[in-house]
Amino acid sequence: MPPEVPSATAVPSALRTRRCVRHATREAAGKCPACGGFFCRECLVEHDGRLLCAPCLARLAAAEAGPRRPPVGKRIRSGATLLAGAFALWLLFVGLAGLLLKLPPAFHDGTVWERPEFGKDEPEK
Repeated sequence: MPPEVPSATAVPSALRTRRCVRHATREAAGKCPACGGFFCRECLVEHDGRLLCAPCLARLAAAEAGPRRPPVGKRIRSGATLLAGAFALWLLFVGLAGLLLKLPPAFHDGTVWERPEFGKDEPEK
């Protein structure tokens, strides 16, 4: 004699006896595979083909959007840009220093304006 198979109405399913973790008056519609909690329809969200609760989905999104390193090409490009900028500033300062060295000493002393070629010592006509 085969064993009796109970009907679906005789054996309550686990979801019918469970209540939502957040809403105690609502029946659970599903179980979150990440945390194992039972949740109602409003608390579950489908993500990548599976149902997740809101806190687990938030943790998953934070882990995916966490601190990521930029690609190697971008890091090399930014480093090269920094070095090129530093080299350009160095060239600018070296050029200015060379220009200041070419000025006559009278300019540095402040006596260049008192020289006769600027017309101060010449008598007016």
